[in-house]
Amino acid sequence: MEKKHTRGSFTGSIGFVLAAAGSAVGLGNIWRFPYLAAKDGGGTFILVYIVLALTFGFTLLTTDIAIGRKTGQSPLVAYGKIHPGWNGLGLLASIVPVVILPYYCSIGGWVLKYLSVFLTGHGTAAAEDGYFTGYITGTWQPIVWLGIYLFLTAFVVYRGVNKGIENYSKILMPILLILIIGISVFSLTLTHTDADGVVRTGLQGMKIYLVPNFKGMTPQKFFTVFVDALGQLFFSISVAMGIMVAYGSYVKKETNLMKSINQIEIFDTIVALLAGLMIVPAVFTFMGTKGMSAGPGLMFVSLPKVFQSMGAAGGVIGTIFFLMVSFAAITSSVSVMESIVSCMIDKFHISRKKSTVIVTVYACLVGIIVCLGYNALYFELKLPNGATAQILDVMDFISNNLLMPLVALLSCILIGWVVKPQVIIDEVTLGGYKFGRKRLYIVMVKFIAPVLLAALLLQSFGILNV
Repeated sequence: MEKKHTRGSFTGSIGFVLAAAGSAVGLGNIWRFPYLAAKDGGGTFILVYIVLALTFGFTLLTTDIAIGRKTGQSPLVAYGKIHPGWNGLGLLASIVPVVILPYYCSIGGWVLKYLSVFLTGHGTAAAEDGYFTGYITGTWQPIVWLGIYLFLTAFVVYRGVNKGIENYSKILMPILLILIIGISVFSLTLTHTDADGVVRTGLQGMKIYLVPNFKGMTPQKFFTVFVDALGQLFFSISVAMGIMVAYGSYVKKETNLMKSINQIEIFDTIVALLAGLMIVPAVFTFMGTKGMSAGPGLMFVSLPKVFQSMGAAGGVIGTIFFLMVSFAAITSSVSVMESIVSCMIDKFHISRKKSTVIVTVYACLVGIIVCLGYNALYFELKLPNGATAQILDVMDFISNNLLMPLVALLSCILIGWVVKPQVIIDEVTLGGYKFGRKRLYIVMVKFIAPVLLAALLLQSFGILNV
């Protein structure tokens, strides 16, 4: 009983869904999804993403959550309980959040910095060329904002599952959704006439964003879109990084697991689509298709210029936007930290408070190294996929291009072929609940998902290119 009390649990399905959705809805949705959609032809990317979310994403999400609830343990312990010979997979899954947390909190610090700039009425400065580069290559400011962001994350985790994660998710997630919807609607009302007299509107931007365009689509281009959408799913639904296993372990046995999974899927997909809807039409209106090709700099470089172009309203909209992104980022970094803390509680029986302090100190030290990677420790490394990387990019590549697909692939092999899908089916149907898409799940976990994941790994190493 003492161990159960120490771990904590969600008080109900609503708390679990909002916490899990909070984990899923983070910088992956708000930052990464829109720039990939803009890069990959808008509607074409969205169509591929939705199909994958309902099949591939659903399979991985169901697997992670069911493993967590069945074992009642964190990922470091859970996989070994599913099958004694698979403890190594638990260790692999637990390494992912350890790699992610420091650099995620560094990016979270960037968001807080921009929020402070807009809050103090200096949004026009953020729109100047070179502002973002000047900030991240600075020595002390990125470290200070990393510390503030990390403290906010640790505070929530320190308070526990229901008093911390669940309570704050219940507050932040509804506010987040309202802010996203509000900015999306405003984005669609925008109109701008450029120097050449060309009029662009938010509605035109929405059409580019939502309507699939297969003109000039070659097999190679489609493969790129497919791989981008597949990779985005890991960010979007927080799978293959131990997070959903940890959150699943806090879910009560009487909870309708399939209903909760469907709600997380819907919430996450809607927020991802709305994130693009509030960013892509606005960028298109003021900067045309050129602005939409900004890639990862879309949020920190292009958007401040868009807010500046809005005039007096831009400062207010910019403040609301970065407040919303801050909420989304913190709910996700909380889940990343919680995944590590839960492993320490279950495996080493260290109290939540001590575990949180240890993880915070680690994240701070490594986070400082990440921040210094843009100045004192700057280097350029060519990655297997052809990209040029610094410290943050290397950590991102290791976690998202290598470890996460590998963890997901091994999870599919474990469930699909070693212990068999019935283990997950029995957990989902516990209490007499139905398992919607059961046949799809079996086919995906045994055959299709492993093939897709193997292809993703080969592409990451630069071996597979259509």
